Amino acid sequence: MNLSSGPDPQERVKALRIKNNVRLSIFFFIMFLIFSILIIRLAVVQFIEGPELSKAAVQIGTKSLDLVSIRGTIYDAAEKEIAYSLPTQSLYFRMEKTYKSEQDEEVLKLAQEIKTAFDKSGIQQSKPMTLEQIIYAMDVKGKRTLGIYPRQLKTNLTKQETAYFMEHRNEFPMLEVVEENIRQYDTTPIAPQVVGHMKKYKGISNNLARYPYFEKLAVAEETKNSYLASEEVGVAGLEYMYEWALKGKNGAREYPVDAQNRIIGAGKITKPIRGHNIHMTIHPEIQKQTQQVMIDHLKKIRNSSNKYEYAPNAITAYAVAMEVETGNIVAMANHPQYDPNIYQEGLSEEEFKQLGSNNLNGTVREVAQDYGDKKENWRHPSSLLYLGSTMKPLTILIGLKEGLIYPNTTYPDTGVTYIGRHGRQTPIHNASRKANGVVDTREALTKSSNTFMIEKVGNPLYKRYGKEKGLKIWDDYMKAFGLGQTTGSGFPGESPGISDYMQEGQSGQSSLAYASFGQQGKYTALQLAQYTATLANRGKRVKPQFVSHITDANKKVVKRYGREVLSTIEFDEAHWDVIEDAMLAVSAQGFQDAPYTVARKTGTSEQDVYGGKRVENAVFIAYAPVDKPKLAVAVVVPEGGYGSYGAAPIARQIFDSYHSVYGLNK
Repeated sequence: MNLSSGPDPQERVKALRIKNNVRLSIFFFIMFLIFSILIIRLAVVQFIEGPELSKAAVQIGTKSLDLVSIRGTIYDAAEKEIAYSLPTQSLYFRMEKTYKSEQDEEVLKLAQEIKTAFDKSGIQQSKPMTLEQIIYAMDVKGKRTLGIYPRQLKTNLTKQETAYFMEHRNEFPMLEVVEENIRQYDTTPIAPQVVGHMKKYKGISNNLARYPYFEKLAVAEETKNSYLASEEVGVAGLEYMYEWALKGKNGAREYPVDAQNRIIGAGKITKPIRGHNIHMTIHPEIQKQTQQVMIDHLKKIRNSSNKYEYAPNAITAYAVAMEVETGNIVAMANHPQYDPNIYQEGLSEEEFKQLGSNNLNGTVREVAQDYGDKKENWRHPSSLLYLGSTMKPLTILIGLKEGLIYPNTTYPDTGVTYIGRHGRQTPIHNASRKANGVVDTREALTKSSNTFMIEKVGNPLYKRYGKEKGLKIWDDYMKAFGLGQTTGSGFPGESPGISDYMQEGQSGQSSLAYASFGQQGKYTALQLAQYTATLANRGKRVKPQFVSHITDANKKVVKRYGREVLSTIEFDEAHWDVIEDAMLAVSAQGFQDAPYTVARKTGTSEQDVYGGKRVENAVFIAYAPVDKPKLAVAVVVPEGGYGSYGAAPIARQIFDSYHSVYGLNK
């Protein structure tokens, strides 16, 4: 009998003991590794990373203070500073609650306390602020500033004012002294409507549609934070046109802060980058003399005893002087002018009313002069005027180009002609109903024959092509000389003019007849200057330039501007000679003894205004010297009467000014 048995119990116990010992050894080895790693890590933390971790333990973030860049300077052609930035202290009012009205008892009390503080702090050294001005600047109803933004009460604080409000900040927790840059402008001033002015970004941020440049920046992710609410930005003229160059780049000062918002370290500074400088083509002497002669001449014709010169309502004038070769604008004058420094401390309601439309550039856009009453304003023309007889050089060129007339074409000018259907004809007369007798093409231009322009160019163009094609051909010629479209200068708000001949409800014959002698298109003084320069350039239309070059903070040139031909239209040289010969013979006041040869054309445009009144505007164009043209000038005087008397004498002084600075016979 076989008997079998299992493993020896002692052997089993021994095997189990060995197995448990192995497991325990592995466990202790793992624990040893873990504790070793922990000990090493603690040592690293304590002796190597300790200082940094201690700092991080109390730091919860950073505090950033934006540093606004210094804006670039604007120089005139003589390298004189016309607009520049200076550091200054400004006082701001924070809206910490909502008020019912400006007459709220708390508002009045606070305004009085602020005024008293100004009186105590040496206000005699600065421009005094009345109680009404302080209340207006507080703008508690948010008429000019959104509720979230502080209101600027006063800028350019004196040292005493700054010290007072800093020392008494506990008494005025809603007031804050802020360091910023203030824009200063030449007090002469030099071409303020060209240079432009600035406003706080917060003041335009809710109406960016008016400022495409800022609107474009605001919608792009990478540029939407380019401006601070309190920062001043260009909103008109070259300040706006060259904002991209003048602005520079803001910097920042960053500090580490703890849970109590206390600064706990030295911080880091990103320095702001100063903006570039722009150098205008406007020459100060030519500009100043243009401005002065406009003032003097307007006064003269308003009080003249000469019936041809007398213009009692001539209170505005616009003039542009453009170099024929380069396109540089050496003078662009508006009368009246304004002082852009008035924007520094904000405008009161009374100051804003007195400013009227004087800050607008009437040489590039339509501007209605303020006569004190809206209805009265409508009784007077704006800066956008019919060209009158200054259109006739182009009319003759069109006639010659189209083969409607020739240099030797003659016409018996009786002083009147008729347009319209038989039995319903409308008479059109020459100026003063003058009959010029038999005239050829040159004489028709020199003597400014309306009837020649109608009978030899306007009517034949209509009969050959009909209304639609005839007007299209006319319009193409206008645009080739810069009329009916913007000049290409890029100046903010520039008007393309108004081409009345394209309006509905007119017959083709009527449109072309009136257009032929300058009564169917309203244009700006800048367009008129470009048109004149195109005549001088014999068909080459040059871009008007306001800036010659741009420099950086170290005066190194970063960009130059030069002659830019926008379009060219070809005419026979013989045709140009006809125009030039005729313009040399035009009679104009003040040019009889000019020491240089001048091709010129006077114009007296008629315009119907509110109330059934018809007014006469003085218009004048000229370029010199004829053999090698250097300067083209355009002058318009709304309600200035005859162009020869109302505008030509102003142009003569502009030519003389340019001649004394640059020379016309060199």
